[in-house]
Amino acid sequence: MAKTRRLDRVRVIAVAADLADERGLEALTLAAVAKELNIRIPSLYNHIDGLAALRREIGLLGLRDLEPQLARAAAGRQGTEALRAVAHAYTLYANAHPGRYLAAQRPASASDPELALAGAAIVDLLRSILKSLGLNARDQIHAVRGFRALIHGFISLQAAGGFGLPVEVEQSLDRALAWFFEGLVLQNRQRPRRNKYRLAIRPKRP
Repeated sequence: MAKTRRLDRVRVIAVAADLADERGLEALTLAAVAKELNIRIPSLYNHIDGLAALRREIGLLGLRDLEPQLARAAAGRQGTEALRAVAHAYTLYANAHPGRYLAAQRPASASDPELALAGAAIVDLLRSILKSLGLNARDQIHAVRGFRALIHGFISLQAAGGFGLPVEVEQSLDRALAWFFEGLVLQNRQRPRRNKYRLAIRPKRP
């Protein structure tokens, strides 16, 4: 006789994440998770606090899955080459795990440092790549926002079937990234630099 697999919090979250990937995050219900686990809904509350908490756990799982994949994609690369590899790793993950990916896009509240830390790890990875391009701290934030907006918009439109014209989708992504990188590098080159060796000239007193 086959042994019943032990039910714990990790398994509940994993099963819920798989269902979110298969059916969509918004379609996820406690009833569906309980049915998949062959338990009653009240039994789920021994492991999670409700649907909102379960979606939060899926988002945390997504962030923790995604960050090392992006880091591996960037490894051994620098600058725009690293960003391009990260962009494709983003889209691969989102296509393979749409539910996890979507849950990971939800912002963390100020009272949830665990989720905030997981999200910050991805931002820090992107900022470290952008720093190698010579961007200052403020411009790194602007560039991270632009990069994520480009990737997320592309992923969202693709998931919704928004790319119906007979042109290769991957080529469209590569071109959009190339134009973004071109503007990024050009903007950074045009930024005036402070000469740290320049002596300050004080106005003479009358």
